[in-house]
This record gives sequence, C-alpha cells and structure tokens, in this order.
Amino acid sequence: MEKTDDFSADYAPDDFAPAQDIERHTPSASIPRMVEAFQHPAGIVARQRPGGAVGWQGVVLHIHIAPAASYEMEELQEATLVAGRGIVGDRYYTGTGTYSPKPDVREVTLIEQEALDALQRNDPPLQSGPIILAPGDHRRNLTVRGVPLNHLVGRRFRIGETILRGGRLNFPCKYLEELLGSPVYLPLYNRSGLNCGIERGGIIRPGDVIELLEGEA
Repeated sequence: MEKTDDFSADYAPDDFAPAQDIERHTPSASIPRMVEAFQHPAGIVARQRPGGAVGWQGVVLHIHIAPAASYEMEELQEATLVAGRGIVGDRYYTGTGTYSPKPDVREVTLIEQEALDALQRNDPPLQSGPIILAPGDHRRNLTVRGVPLNHLVGRRFRIGETILRGGRLNFPCKYLEELLGSPVYLPLYNRSGLNCGIERGGIIRPGDVIELLEGEA
C-alpha cells in the first residue's frame, strides 16, 4: 500500500493566496504554490488574539523528509530550510508531494513526541491498547519535545538559526489508520501536529533548541 504524504484533512486551496517572493532554486514549473502561514484563515484569526503558552523551551528530536509522493520517510542529521519553499530534498520543497497541487501551509510540519508517548500509554484510552508510532511513521518533518504546538498557530518561533511561523493545526485522516493498521484517528485528533511556513531559512539539526519569539515580524 502506498504511503500518503500528509494525513491532514483537505482544504479549499483556491481560497488561499500563494506566498510571494519565493526563492527560486529550481525551474518555475516545479516550484510549489505555498500559502504564507499568517495568510491562512487560521493564522489570520490567531494573530488577532493574544495568549497561548509562554516561557517554554523545546528541542528537535528527529528530522524526516520524503523525496517524492508515497516514498518512505528518510531521517536526516542536518536539513536546509528555505523560506517560501520548505526543506531541501522534501517532496513539498520540489512540488512532488501528494497534496502539492493544492496550495496550503506545508513548508515544514511538526508533531510532539509527547503525543506519540501518549499513544504508547493509551492515554486517553480511546483504543483497545497502546499504539507505537516511530518518528518516521507519522510523516511529519520534525518530531519535537517540549513544544506546545497547538498554541503556535499565528506565532513565530525559532529553531536553531531558522524562524518558523505557525499557520494551522494538522488533522488526522482515516488513511493513516489503514496504512498502519492502528486506530490512530481519534487518539491523534487535536494533537496531530502543526503546519508551518519558514520566515528565515537556514540549517537545523536534531538537538536544536526551539523557543517562542514574541513581537511582530
């Protein structure tokens, strides 16, 4: 069975404006149309509302990319992030992901290790027993610890030398259940990760510190 590139719910991409001033490293025909994170409806609303967790500090545990739609995820020890594009070598950087024809916020995707730990504890008990998801199984780019992702829609945060913008939460779909043979849909609901845009590119590595940036861009 093929692996999908994103188990988020579909959106109406024609309602979103593509990001501007994309750095062009490949011919224009292969450049994906991204939605600027703070121009996504969720990002717009979140930017208008103060609040959310502060005073935290997290860390990158794992970095994964897939070179094209349905390919296995590959773990990296160093990754290059390009503003307006994504992670060099990833299917959404090259526009070869399953959902690449649909403009959205997907330059970088993150998921909390705490959510994966909770599935392994069967917490809350929404399935018959523990579920083990390896870092490459969930098909997010970054597995992180100590980062309140649900609080970061409409917020800027630093990872190593890069700066990301939280655009929208990611939502699970039934396809991952079929793919893994595990009932992950309900356990991952509302903790399935965060889709981000890249404000400032650079190099990231496992072990890099993640911290909130307060104030305007």
